[in-house]
Amino acid sequence: MDKLCLLLSLLLVGAFGFVNGGKSKEKKIFNVEVIELKTGNISAKFTNYGASVMSVIVPDKNGKPGDIVLGYDSPDAYKNDETYFGNVVGRVANRIRGGKFSLNGKEYQLNPNENGNHLLHGGHGALADVVWEVKKVKKDVADPAVLFSYDSPDGENGFPGEVKVTVRYVLRPDNRLRVTMKAKAIKQPTPLNLVQHTYWNLGNHDSGDILSEELQLFANQITPVDNQQIPTGKLEPVKGTPYDFLESRVIGSRINQFPGGYDINYVIEGPDDPIRMKKTAIVKDPRSGRVMKLTSNQPGVQFYTGNLLKDVKGKGEWFIRLMRDSVC
Repeated sequence: MDKLCLLLSLLLVGAFGFVNGGKSKEKKIFNVEVIELKTGNISAKFTNYGASVMSVIVPDKNGKPGDIVLGYDSPDAYKNDETYFGNVVGRVANRIRGGKFSLNGKEYQLNPNENGNHLLHGGHGALADVVWEVKKVKKDVADPAVLFSYDSPDGENGFPGEVKVTVRYVLRPDNRLRVTMKAKAIKQPTPLNLVQHTYWNLGNHDSGDILSEELQLFANQITPVDNQQIPTGKLEPVKGTPYDFLESRVIGSRINQFPGGYDINYVIEGPDDPIRMKKTAIVKDPRSGRVMKLTSNQPGVQFYTGNLLKDVKGKGEWFIRLMRDSVC
């Protein structure tokens, strides 16, 4: 076997912009669970704490299985996790200046979590930090799947309106992992920008950094940020810059030109179509022979090289000691 290809498809429905919706439901409390799915050469574990991906195990070029997802052995460890390993994050996963926004003539103040800004992951106690309902599990089928659901209450982290969010993970025997995230507001509009926040290392979760892996991004532009990592509202071309991954390139080849590494949103080529899936990225690991192809129906993808990971005790007591041990 020369290489093994994993196809990751991210489908988001109502997860960018503003969404509207139907009737409210009471908030319920659920137990933390771990669900394992298997089909063909691929297996994966998920937990309803944060609707998180705990592991994805696929063979390397020699047929030896390995886990290519960073994370923890126990779901309890995710409760104190500050890296957001494998979580679904939101309501708004990225940054909002000053933690304020206006909607329909009303200004909303969110709970700031860094330098006065609503910065990253939807804030503390958001989607990544709650126990979701396990709505449905299918195991003894060719395409095993799990469906998680969470009802976000009105005012959670300062966001208006109740929102019902679902995340469905499906494995397919052709080494395909499909992720579908849906969001529906209940009584009033609210901003949504969900992210599936898994850290990937195609060499295995405990194999060191990903600087020798090769990346191609199907994106001609980035959305530049200021010194607080807030988007400026402009678009800049990547061609000829250190952000240029239009052709497959070793991730570490120009990473030293950035303090700490890459952490930037790329604008995916193609029409902004909620139905059509677009080629987004291809990552190759020469050592293991694994290849991951990412497709999405969304206009942007965040490329992050695990810049702030340091001394995190992961699976099997493995310490993630160095920066840039993964790509998210």
